[in-house]
Amino acid sequence: MARPLAYDLINETGQLVEIPKRASRSKRTIPSFMPNNANPTNPVVQETPLAPSVARTAITGTIERVGRYRWTICALLFFATTINYIDRQVLGILAPTLQRELGWSEIQYSAIVSWFTAAYALGFLGVGRLLDKVGTRIGYALAIIVWSLSAMAHALARTATQFSIARFSLGLGESATFPASVKTVAEWFPTRERALAIGIFNAGTNVGAVITPIVVPWIALHFGWRFAFIWTGTLSAIWLALWLTTYRSPREHPRVGQAELAHIESEPESPAVRMRWADLLRHRQTWAFALGKGMTDPVWWFYLFWLPKFLDARYGVKLSQVMAPLVVIYLLADVGSVVGGWLSGAFIKRGWSVNAGRKITMLVAAVLIVPTVLAPTASRMWVAVLVVGLAAAAHQWWSANIFTLASDMFPRRAVGSVVGIGGFAGAVTGFGFQRLTGAILQSNHDDYQPVFLMCGSAYLAALLVVHLLAPRLEPARLESIQTEVAD
Repeated sequence: MARPLAYDLINETGQLVEIPKRASRSKRTIPSFMPNNANPTNPVVQETPLAPSVARTAITGTIERVGRYRWTICALLFFATTINYIDRQVLGILAPTLQRELGWSEIQYSAIVSWFTAAYALGFLGVGRLLDKVGTRIGYALAIIVWSLSAMAHALARTATQFSIARFSLGLGESATFPASVKTVAEWFPTRERALAIGIFNAGTNVGAVITPIVVPWIALHFGWRFAFIWTGTLSAIWLALWLTTYRSPREHPRVGQAELAHIESEPESPAVRMRWADLLRHRQTWAFALGKGMTDPVWWFYLFWLPKFLDARYGVKLSQVMAPLVVIYLLADVGSVVGGWLSGAFIKRGWSVNAGRKITMLVAAVLIVPTVLAPTASRMWVAVLVVGLAAAAHQWWSANIFTLASDMFPRRAVGSVVGIGGFAGAVTGFGFQRLTGAILQSNHDDYQPVFLMCGSAYLAALLVVHLLAPRLEPARLESIQTEVAD
């Protein structure tokens, strides 16, 4: 698609900005009719600020509306995250059926799900460098190929070992989802729009968690459980085709106009740097975040992989009945995510310190989770569902705030690395907790009380650890840390 000749734009603040040039363009020269003393980066004429959605050409004075194609890319990321959560949750929904049909023990099932978590942790260590080396388009496509084939491979599995291999491969592929999505947002959005874009694609996790118990049982009951895995793998393959045909970098994309490109690149970027984990681990603030994640992330993994089994073992909820309770639990979790993020901000706006606002909000969440220890003793299924739903909401409440601790205690250049350390810690402890859960349920014949006891007490213990390591949430001093400029 042919582009118009390069010219400058007056952006929404009334400032003249140069349109970023593509590699194939020749060097721009100032038009001959411009006065000799004119400075193209400091215009004399002041324009009335335009709305963020429009820009004015400096030569012709015509208004060019900033395009919105970047939000199409954001929608692609949203659907990828939704499919990601559908794929990882299918096994948990089908677990009671598969356990009866294939004769798995509790220890075998815990091994199957734990290999997914182990691969997710290992993939998280190297996927960032892979994306930096081959680029977002190819890197994410490679991950989706692995992820899609692995999802469909579950349909061919017959033994616990074969399921474990499929889960491990799925974990490796899915580990690229969030790093690739965040990198894509950084490429396609100016800084002021990135939080919204990340919030939109991250909402796919909750949508996927709600869709899975609605769709997967219906597919399994009408076409068999193997087709449920084929369906999710097919969704991933369809998304891959859309990604390859739709995605290019903003400078190379034919659907991105000059005004939108100027908008995307209107805010200067700091040089990309990689923080070395070994250096960050010398700071107790890093350990506060990592241990807070490591002590509580396994609880969410437990909900994803064991709630259908718990409802089946305790209340006889079969595949055809599991939709309603799980949808209620995950809808409550959605509410908790929004409320938790709002509450600490409301406290801080009322004059509370950041330390008090964050920790009081996290304390409320931790207390709300405690009643989950009573879930196995509830006489009615819906009482247990509401108790667990409250705990799931409080977990998301907690999660929204513990992620914010990283940006509270570290400068922007280190936040990504610190969050990576926390994510790795959560996956490693999740692996161990899943193995422990299987051993407990195998030895006590499906008595979930000890497991829920650990889930209910984990958050208060984690908050105590966070407070001991970072009593005032004071910023880490990173002046002496050496950084490596990314290629």
